[in-house]
Amino acid sequence: MQYTVNEKGYYGKFGGAYIPEMLYPNVEELESKYLEIIYSQDFQEEFRYLLRDYVGRPSPLYLAKRLSEKYKTNIYLKREDLNHTGAHKINNTIGQILVAKRLNKTRIIAETGAGQHGVATATVCALMGLQCIVYMGKIDIERQKPNVERMKMLGAEVRPALSGSQTLKDATNEAIRDWINNPVDTHYIIGSVVGPHPYPDMVARFQAVISEEIKTQLAAKIGRDYPDYVLACVGGGSNAAGAFYHFLDNPKVKLIGLEAAGQGINSGHSAATTVLGKIGILHGSKSLLMQTADGQIVEPYSISAGLDYPGIGPIHAHLFDTKRAEFQPVTDTEAMEAGLLCSRLEGIIPAIETAHALAYLEKLNAKPNEVVVINLSGRGDKDLQTYINWFESK
Repeated sequence: MQYTVNEKGYYGKFGGAYIPEMLYPNVEELESKYLEIIYSQDFQEEFRYLLRDYVGRPSPLYLAKRLSEKYKTNIYLKREDLNHTGAHKINNTIGQILVAKRLNKTRIIAETGAGQHGVATATVCALMGLQCIVYMGKIDIERQKPNVERMKMLGAEVRPALSGSQTLKDATNEAIRDWINNPVDTHYIIGSVVGPHPYPDMVARFQAVISEEIKTQLAAKIGRDYPDYVLACVGGGSNAAGAFYHFLDNPKVKLIGLEAAGQGINSGHSAATTVLGKIGILHGSKSLLMQTADGQIVEPYSISAGLDYPGIGPIHAHLFDTKRAEFQPVTDTEAMEAGLLCSRLEGIIPAIETAHALAYLEKLNAKPNEVVVINLSGRGDKDLQTYINWFESK
């Protein structure tokens, strides 16, 4: 079974490039050149240099002793929260800005939900001296104010998306409209493993540094280069794609993606795509989407802005379809409690997105001799007000 993308841009029945004619030149240029660019020696040298000296990689793999004691197993946290800008998102934006430079693009656009990808894009644009425009849903702008201010501080223009639910889906729509109108000088840095081919594959390759490091770090710590479980939250799914990447062909490793069940699977306020979704096309690729019987997108809901998306990346749809990975829903309440628990037991305040992965420890029932790696995809500074409001209301 092939779990990575095939030469036509598909993961099994999912993927492809379903795009307006205006975008064909952009996507074709990227598709024909991205592998050659990213595996060239000069690209790899610059990419690795920036990951090391600018981002601060490798990020530590930390044995969480108090969480391990509570759940009676061996829990390691992959500390992506310690990266420059506070999440895994920077791995991808560093890679894509280097691709954009080699394609002679001078203007960068991006979409963002929780704001972490927006901050990471604004950061690399400042680093490289390129114009940066970030589209963000009006509701997300209100609930992620610190990240909005960071983007502005870094010189980016933040444009609100005022349509639909005014969240991540709508920001993506606006970014695609911009790209159609500015095809020559603009590169669109998509923040997750979504969008038309080659984006899902390109983003997964940049994020694969996470599982590459986990293998090396586990070999040094426990004498084998794979865990029994890898847990990661999934919205579009880039942090999970990166954490799973180098374990896809190792059947000994159980891969578990945790989705946002919001107020409950059947509440009408959820973003649990693998439970509620059907095959459809959104933002340029075929995947699993939350939609009505006549194909209209159902508005997703999650307390975490980064998981508030009505679909998952085609790689995850394929992993779900082939049963290579398991996907489980986690409610707002479960995630918030897990975020508080991690803060109190380990002195690490996780992003609410990440807290969805931590919450699954309650149901995992790993054995005392097993090894669990959780991708701690982001830090919780951006979510402090949401945490405070939640616990004050209880």
